[in-house]
Amino acid sequence: MKVLRVSVRDTYPLRHQMLRPHGTLADCVFKGDDDELTFHLGAFIDGKLVSVASFYFENKDIFEAAHPYQYRLRGMATLPEFQGQGLSSALLKTAFPLIKQNQCTLLWCNARVSAEGFYQKVGFKGQGDVFPIPTIGDHRLMSIEIR
Repeated sequence: MKVLRVSVRDTYPLRHQMLRPHGTLADCVFKGDDDELTFHLGAFIDGKLVSVASFYFENKDIFEAAHPYQYRLRGMATLPEFQGQGLSSALLKTAFPLIKQNQCTLLWCNARVSAEGFYQKVGFKGQGDVFPIPTIGDHRLMSIEIR
């Protein structure tokens, strides 16, 4: 397995298949995808892109007092046949030093409730109540401090 930076366009097929299967490829283009401080990572097995995650320099107001500079995780997706092999964890471990290099001390995301266990396992903590995102499902705000 190899983790590399990838182009945002490389993330769209996996985002579509795993996160927005009932939508279109256009639904997989997120605000900020092309921003200067945004970066996208991919995990490759035998040269095939099988897992992706995107990281955005974006603040969530409830964290600003303690963490004036933050990153947001979006679009984390792994092909079903490769899930449970540590690929998402490897993407995060690669991202943490890059986030810290940008003077940020917190990574946050709106995690699908079905993925909460994974996020807790890698050190994220839940914040507040579960909330729905229309057509996608229930989510919880989660965050992890980057040290």
